[in-house]
Amino acid sequence: MIAALLWGLLAAGSLLVGQLLASPLARAKRTVGLMMAFGAGTLISAVGYELIPEVNLELGWEVGAAFLLGALVYYAGARLVDRGGSSGVALFLGALLDGIPESFILGLGLALGGSISVAFLAAVLLSNIPEGLAGTVDMRAAGVGERRVTLMWTSLTVVCGVVSMAGFLIADELNRAGELASAFAGGAVLTMLADSMVPESYERAGRVAGLLTVLGFLVAGVLSSLQ
Repeated sequence: MIAALLWGLLAAGSLLVGQLLASPLARAKRTVGLMMAFGAGTLISAVGYELIPEVNLELGWEVGAAFLLGALVYYAGARLVDRGGSSGVALFLGALLDGIPESFILGLGLALGGSISVAFLAAVLLSNIPEGLAGTVDMRAAGVGERRVTLMWTSLTVVCGVVSMAGFLIADELNRAGELASAFAGGAVLTMLADSMVPESYERAGRVAGLLTVLGFLVAGVLSSLQ
């Protein structure tokens, strides 16, 4: 149980690493874009190899519905943010919507399999850093205070740790919930990527962002194949 809590905190805690990097890299627009592109690639790989593997698609319409629901929830939330927020808040929303089910999956996998998926953990860690970095830079530009930014990322990290522990505790009773949580996270992640991370990485870094996206996908895919 404690291990699940710690893994959840570790995975989400990389958002705070991104915040720490925001000051030295605030003016390095191209570097931030390249990091976002690489993180986007790892997330795409996580969706394909970890969140929505082929076996899940054979489990029935519920998985497809959960996938679509994740996409719709992120889309609706992003529309609300667009009315008075910033792209940084949108990235925070994306981190929230995919971080909670991802953390649940970490705890669930630890309980059922006895170990953490290295590929999945690496994809979450590597994608959270540029999410936290870009989100912090954009929220600062929109006038959000540093204390509030820290509170937002810290609160999300703590919530993810608790959710991971919850997934571990109820694993025996909710085996199928893992597939549904994975599908929900996959839908939210893909929508966030198309809506925020991929366009922003291209805007910041130009065409080379595509190459870094492929590299991120490749690194996470290799880690997944080594499991």
